[in-house]
Amino acid sequence: MEIKNSIEEKLIRPMKGFPALFLILAVHFGSILLFIFAVSNIGSYYSRFSGGLLWLLLMLSILFYVGTIISLAGLKIVKPKEAIVLTLFGKYYGTIKEPGFYFVNPFSSKAGSGGGFVFQSTKTGGGQFRYNNKISLKTRSLNNEKQKINDFLGNPILIETIVIWHVENPTKAVFNVEDYSQYMSTQCDAAVRHIARMYPYENLEYDNMEEVEKTLIGSVQSIAEEMRKDLQTKVDNAGLVVEDVRISHLSYAEEIAAAMLQRQQAAAIVAAREKIVEGAVGMTEMALNQLSDQNVVNLDEEKKAQLVSNLMVVLVGNNDVQPIVNSSSMTHSGK
Repeated sequence: MEIKNSIEEKLIRPMKGFPALFLILAVHFGSILLFIFAVSNIGSYYSRFSGGLLWLLLMLSILFYVGTIISLAGLKIVKPKEAIVLTLFGKYYGTIKEPGFYFVNPFSSKAGSGGGFVFQSTKTGGGQFRYNNKISLKTRSLNNEKQKINDFLGNPILIETIVIWHVENPTKAVFNVEDYSQYMSTQCDAAVRHIARMYPYENLEYDNMEEVEKTLIGSVQSIAEEMRKDLQTKVDNAGLVVEDVRISHLSYAEEIAAAMLQRQQAAAIVAAREKIVEGAVGMTEMALNQLSDQNVVNLDEEKKAQLVSNLMVVLVGNNDVQPIVNSSSMTHSGK
């Protein structure tokens, strides 16, 4: 999504603050001395200066004094990993990203988006709230709380994500959106819902997840990367960079969790039975082939069918096998 009339970032390198502070203090104290000199000589009989000149010096001293007070507002401190976006008479003036002590136009003001009151503690144990409208460039984390979303199959699921992000372009963050922190949170909700609805939570039809389509539970990392890319396209116009998206919680919603657990157990039992039957058939076939190849015993089709039946019962059954002696066969052989 592109924003019309987007303001391009303009980095400025203003005057260093310490020379400007020294000059302001020099003019400030000089204006005080000039004021004292003018007042002490006005109306004095012994003054060598005319009254008009003294009044002019008095006005200049007051003007310089007021000017130095106003100039103090132009001193700005930029801390590491911070930026200041300045406006002058309602227009964008420039952005300062380099840390340091600077002097800018005293009539310029800081433009802030997503600022707020920050509690600063003191050594005595107390503290005070100060409004901070500087733009932090530090890496932040957004804990996107659990959302109830319907997956691709329509099953309600609960998903929670953690987003790692930072401000890359403070100018866009200030002028393109009202509150870039809230904007990131809102767009994160939209991106998570959009991507989660594209995939099923899991596929219970196969025990090998590589044979089926991508699922939320089986492809967490790749789906989280898709969420990151989708979220990046949504917040790029606000000058924000999404470093990483991690899925911290993923489960079925409470109303279907018990039913889906039973379904998972049933699918696991069916898959296990398929493996057992497949192995039993292979072992039975191997036994018949070895008996025939080694001429251990000659079996007709009826005996083979009975042997296969007995072997399948033994191999597939859950209970331990109990040997049974056929007494009728023994009686017949004894006669």
